[in-house]
Amino acid sequence: MIRLDHVAFRYEEMAMDFAATFPAGSFTAVIGPSGSGKSTLLNLIAGFETPEKGRVLIGEKDVTALAPDQRPVSMMFQDNNVFAHLDLWQNVALGIAPSLRLDAEQRKRVDAALSEVGLAALVRRRPGEVSGGERQRVAVARALVRDRPVLLLDEPFAALGPALRRDMLDLVKAMQQAKSLTILMVTHQPEDAEYAATHTAYLEAGRIVALRPTRELFAAEDLPGLSAYLGDWRRSPP
Repeated sequence: MIRLDHVAFRYEEMAMDFAATFPAGSFTAVIGPSGSGKSTLLNLIAGFETPEKGRVLIGEKDVTALAPDQRPVSMMFQDNNVFAHLDLWQNVALGIAPSLRLDAEQRKRVDAALSEVGLAALVRRRPGEVSGGERQRVAVARALVRDRPVLLLDEPFAALGPALRRDMLDLVKAMQQAKSLTILMVTHQPEDAEYAATHTAYLEAGRIVALRPTRELFAAEDLPGLSAYLGDWRRSPP
């Protein structure tokens, strides 16, 4: 469970105030217009931004004052954060130890994560020698070995085509179900939210205007801003 207790933050002229509870084990898509605060929301949960007031709770623990590495959170970004001078195995191993000094059990965890994302045959290649989708799989494997209960995704698959995006969403969904992860995913693709997310949060101007089961949110008639945002994409659920 993630609870935001009126977490306030100011960026330039926009005052944000986030209040919501994301259920444990849920997969929540975060949508809204550009500049509505989606990435800032994730950064506040991860600890990369410090709120002016309010509390961030994960489980029942107040993590507001904790540094990012002390929070039970993994985060994936659009640029996938792979290091060109390291091979794929080493890139995944960084999730356990930045020094790359791993014991036998930890090495097995890296091997297992790479196998789980379909990269076992490519472990000694460097990122420049594999495809964009394979580089994203490295980032997923790194999240697997970190073994944190919360996974934050900030548009990590935005640069991929529809088929590859769907493959990556399938991979993340399988990981979530196997490990009972709580996931928040920022996306500008409502079809990705519809496909993968149990819940969807709609943001406007630094506020979470609605957080509902995904089908219920997309069928809502009481959110004019959401209707304008979705435009012609909007349709009734099947």
